[in-house]
Amino acid sequence: MPVTTTSAAIHITPVVFKTFLKHAKRKGVKYKDGDGTVQGWDDILYDEAFHIVKAFIEFGTRNTVESLQAFTNTHVPAPFWCAVVPVKIPLSSCNKAADALIEWFGPEELKHVVGGERWWQIRGLEWIDGEWITEKAFLEDSGHKHHDKLSEEENTILRMEHLDRVMLYVHGGAYFWGSINTHRYQVIRYARKMHGRAFAVNYRKAPQYPWPCPLQDVLAAYFYLTSPPPGSVHKPVHPSKLVFAGDSAGAALCLTVLTVLRDLGLPQPAGAVLISPWVDLTHSFPSVMQNTDTDIIPPHGFIHKPSPLWPVNPKSEGGYTRAIPTKTNPPPQPGHTDKLKPDNERLMDQVEQRLQQSAEAGKEIHSVDLQEPSEDILPQKDMQREDNDDPPATGSSANEGHAQDGQGDPKYDIAMDFWEPKPPKVLMEDPHATPLELLAQIQLYATTEQLSHPLVSPVLQSSLGNLCPLYIIAGDGECLRDEIIYIAHKAAHPTDYPARPGVLREGRRQKENAEKFQTPTKVHLQVFDDMCHVLTVFTFTDCAKYAYRSIAQFVKHVTDNSSEHLLRNPFPELHRPPSEISGSESEDEARPSGKHPSSKFHRSQHAKHPKPASGPLGSADSEGDRTDIELYRSNEATAEREVKQGQAEKLPSDTSSRMARGSSGEDIPAVFMIRERVDVLGNVRPMEPAEEIAALRLKPQEIGIIKEKPVRRWLAGQEEWDRKYKRAAENVIRKRKQYEAKAARLLEHAREQGFIHEEIGPRESTVSSSASISSGSVGEIEVERRWGPLDLKDENPPPSAIAGRRDTGEAVALLKKTIYHNAPATHRTVPKLKTSDAVRAVFDPDDHPTKAPQQSVSEQQVHAQVIPMHGLRMWQSLVELFMRKSTKQVQRGKKHASSALHSTSDKISGVGKSPSQSATSTA
Repeated sequence: MPVTTTSAAIHITPVVFKTFLKHAKRKGVKYKDGDGTVQGWDDILYDEAFHIVKAFIEFGTRNTVESLQAFTNTHVPAPFWCAVVPVKIPLSSCNKAADALIEWFGPEELKHVVGGERWWQIRGLEWIDGEWITEKAFLEDSGHKHHDKLSEEENTILRMEHLDRVMLYVHGGAYFWGSINTHRYQVIRYARKMHGRAFAVNYRKAPQYPWPCPLQDVLAAYFYLTSPPPGSVHKPVHPSKLVFAGDSAGAALCLTVLTVLRDLGLPQPAGAVLISPWVDLTHSFPSVMQNTDTDIIPPHGFIHKPSPLWPVNPKSEGGYTRAIPTKTNPPPQPGHTDKLKPDNERLMDQVEQRLQQSAEAGKEIHSVDLQEPSEDILPQKDMQREDNDDPPATGSSANEGHAQDGQGDPKYDIAMDFWEPKPPKVLMEDPHATPLELLAQIQLYATTEQLSHPLVSPVLQSSLGNLCPLYIIAGDGECLRDEIIYIAHKAAHPTDYPARPGVLREGRRQKENAEKFQTPTKVHLQVFDDMCHVLTVFTFTDCAKYAYRSIAQFVKHVTDNSSEHLLRNPFPELHRPPSEISGSESEDEARPSGKHPSSKFHRSQHAKHPKPASGPLGSADSEGDRTDIELYRSNEATAEREVKQGQAEKLPSDTSSRMARGSSGEDIPAVFMIRERVDVLGNVRPMEPAEEIAALRLKPQEIGIIKEKPVRRWLAGQEEWDRKYKRAAENVIRKRKQYEAKAARLLEHAREQGFIHEEIGPRESTVSSSASISSGSVGEIEVERRWGPLDLKDENPPPSAIAGRRDTGEAVALLKKTIYHNAPATHRTVPKLKTSDAVRAVFDPDDHPTKAPQQSVSEQQVHAQVIPMHGLRMWQSLVELFMRKSTKQVQRGKKHASSALHSTSDKISGVGKSPSQSATSTA
């Protein structure tokens, strides 16, 4: 059963009842035992929501990747009280981003690590979907900004222009699911609380569009905002008015884009908010295994029912297995992947081995087939002693010679075309064991050999210094907790948390960056007690309310103050006098179903009744429910105490004194890192010293390597899925052959219709090819579309990338569109679709006889004909319900507290009075 609203409801409903019963039982036990500790699970709303989300994600793993993608990328209308305007980021912005990445990688790394410079630029759409988001109440009066020549949506964009605080939000979803639709409700809240506008980008996703495709699209969105192409309605957004924000995979993409901008000397945004960033795809930190029960991540990771798309090898066929005891000694070392760009010695060794074993076997031997006599295979401890693949750095001369080894030699270049990395080896728990050898791709986002690349796993960046201010949030119960804590400290202390020597040696930029970027990045790290991955999903909890408030204040602080001011103090908690928080920004998620206040009324009321701050909350905070504001003000005072008590990290005393002299006595200057924990009620406290945190005691050589426990867990899940979906895997093989035949027929018919490409010429009997577009064709050649699926000569795209495949429906749809509808500049003709193909398309639900077929659900939103109540809207409604209940609980608590205070006051005032006086006062 595919992922639909109905199937998800059927799967989740029993979970709701089970959670309720377990919650009641657990609360009863705590009450009986007199346990007064407060935990996140004590809140029935959080308990239910947590298990609903966990159940949905687990249900997604029982379906195909495409099914989960389609469900979470279905277009869902925005709430009526929001201004949401869809836009299309054009190919010109995409090409600008591609040029930046080409410069960052360089030709050698592009060829040997990325697999080329063309395949990742190929896309189905001529744009990237994005949308502007804000509250309708914030829009300027339509009379001042209306242009008759523009559409209503374009005029709405103009009415947002006065909101100069801009958040570029990058959604999460493990790099392969989720969309602007799944995260819109959260983004709306950010826009309201920061009193600004947000821009969300619907980047391409793996496995159809693996790394670096999503990276290119996020970078394109940044260029689209800061340097709008011709025809754009919005004005350029200055980087100083822009903040990156994202969760999970989206947060990691934000961090990666920051490093690219830094390395290329391009302007960075004013700051970045990283919510549960996934920065280590090798799973080398302990919490990945320790926190499974307290997180929403599936127990075996993201494994899925087989489909033509994924996994690349759906079943054991021809002796294929996902992991075997290694058949060769190092290299690579246990825990490491092989080099994608080897030195000359390694290269020649493999050429010799493969040629020798091919001659002995009488067939071509690939690197995966290489083997040594079983009696010669060493145990892990001896492998590590024999050949240290990651030795301590030995100075620049060795590294420089290593990088240049063989380059420019024709024999080296020929041998490099022959080179294949050996399978990665797994670091075993038992040093006497024989390491496992991984033959399957673990993550959907990138090949296993690419996982240790710094633009895939940012935790392996040689330096995270010299970045814009970062506000980093993690849940103490999430699997990614350790790597998030580590990366926050790595950014604030670039020289104290170096990358392992192998990363410095193999990366073109990494050694240079380690020496060049040593200025600490200003970081505010908060770890929330009992919370799971991306705690902001649970908007109704007290700690999440505080998180939203704190994020909004961070955005306002870094965008409202100058760069010189932020050098002294990037933390809003240390701003003096404290920033004003308007009452209109408080918690009001439980939207009434009636009319929303118009923008004109909203502005006029504030103009007539300005409310400057007076006291800790300001007079604007005296009405209604102000829980998040109260929490923020309380935590603001705690941050100041942390600085005074030496619990915040400050720059050296000489630097601090210079900053203090230049700060005109307002902000608390020279603090470069605030480290805090947040309890379930939203109250902060200082974090324990770094030396007491296990994740920060890991050695560089232990980070970014493949370890046994996560691999065993993943393998156990895969074996269970192999048994459960054996028949589905067999069907996948058959379907792939059908799609390959369909793609071959498509190309053959295109040639018959006069299609000309430098790699594919027309048949002799075809019409003249002098015209670029055949008579009757409905397509055109897109000048800005640089490449198509037929332009991959000398390219080596990852196995899952549909640009290089012909065995999935989405790959065929991409091929058809680039031949008959929107051809790249490399095509010389756009042929007319053959009649027989048009007839077939009529009966194909995934095709169309005259229009371009629907492109991959990892890229193009699904526009369902009828959406009575989509699951994403149901989740939004559920969150709103929980918000209302949470708000009522707070209001009841306030009334109870007020009543208790009055009662206490009456009792105190009655002390010492005579009975007659008390009776008189009562009367």
